[in-house]
Amino acid sequence: MSHRDLSDLELRALAFVDERELVRDLLDLVAIPSVVGSDAECDVQHLLAKQLRELDLDVDLWQLDLPTLSADPGFPGMEVPRVEAWGLVAGSGPVAGGEGPEPELVLQGHVDVVPEGDPHQWRTAPFQPYVDAAGALHGRGACDMKAGVVANIAAVRAIRAAGIELARPYALHLVVGEEDGGLGAFATLARGHRGRACVITEPTSGTITTANAGALTFELRVPGAATHGSTAYAGHSAIDAYLPLHAALADLERRRNADVHPLMAEYPVAYPISVGRLRAGDWASTVPDLLVAEGRLGVALGEDAADARAALEEAVAEAAARDPWLRDHAPVVAWTGGQFGAGQYAGDAGALHDLVAAAHVDVTGGPRPRERGAPYGSDLRLYAAAGTPTLHYGPGDVRLAHSPHEAVPVPELVAVTETLVLSLLRACG
Repeated sequence: MSHRDLSDLELRALAFVDERELVRDLLDLVAIPSVVGSDAECDVQHLLAKQLRELDLDVDLWQLDLPTLSADPGFPGMEVPRVEAWGLVAGSGPVAGGEGPEPELVLQGHVDVVPEGDPHQWRTAPFQPYVDAAGALHGRGACDMKAGVVANIAAVRAIRAAGIELARPYALHLVVGEEDGGLGAFATLARGHRGRACVITEPTSGTITTANAGALTFELRVPGAATHGSTAYAGHSAIDAYLPLHAALADLERRRNADVHPLMAEYPVAYPISVGRLRAGDWASTVPDLLVAEGRLGVALGEDAADARAALEEAVAEAAARDPWLRDHAPVVAWTGGQFGAGQYAGDAGALHDLVAAAHVDVTGGPRPRERGAPYGSDLRLYAAAGTPTLHYGPGDVRLAHSPHEAVPVPELVAVTETLVLSLLRACG
């Protein structure tokens, strides 16, 4: 990092970014198995609230009213059941109940992680994190996105430790339920917490993400006709009935990706349609009379989610109309679980992007980070819909997220934290 053009105030704050402290905090946080919808998802919010109070921040920790939120027409859906969930906001000014002046900059991150998958594919237990010889910290949630949460808190800690009082307020939004729809961000915004700009520290590999494709969870129920396996010709397998529908989904994906937004052009498939789970049959020697396929439909930038749903429903209906069995035994499409609409940077399209990009350059001494979109849903679209200019900038490579190889390079964690320090100072000072 070149210190030539940094102010004395900036240098003072950066001096309090401690790599060993960052590693310790991330190891501790990854060790908490805060799988989406679990009790630990609640536990981690209380632990972080305690840390934030120790920084002498004003803290709003509240239990979410799940029945009221889920009844809201804009509710983003959930993939897993919950009986309890908590919101957490901390700021340099009053934040209780969404009151107080609007923060100049919000740093946002989610504390929930996806399940660990097959434990045998991990080098160590998923929630026993470690740092390898190359300086990467491994564990479930390391890059998606507990490294971003740690960077957010550490950036604020550095400024507080340096004794710097900023002229304009800032806030931290730490949320649950991002992985299965965005419950935490939706509840945080519904409580009145806003900001003039927001950085979500999702993993971006040194780039800046200013748009997200959407992802809509669907369920496809395909009927068959059961009979004994020895007389399969007397029935109709729901598995066989599903095959032309699977082909139709692949064709729909091809057509929807023939012409994509420039921010999404680098991806081989910008708006994927994938089926992640199939269930059929209840006995090996019985022809299955029902297949249930669950998957996700990618939503294009600028596309209304309702139009995306209609496109998939039409493709399924057309394929069924061409099939002798499905013509008289119609498959049924339902929209279940998380419903991530697409989202793009809102408001002043230059100020926040330039702020973060310039800070990144000053920290790394490298080129200005490249701008791109992302092919997955995130909380960005909720903040953008609320009128808050929002982007992603954070440590880690999203290609490692949700995998048994999940890790984040420690030097990248440090660089992002320092970039956030400069961004806070310059936005709020």
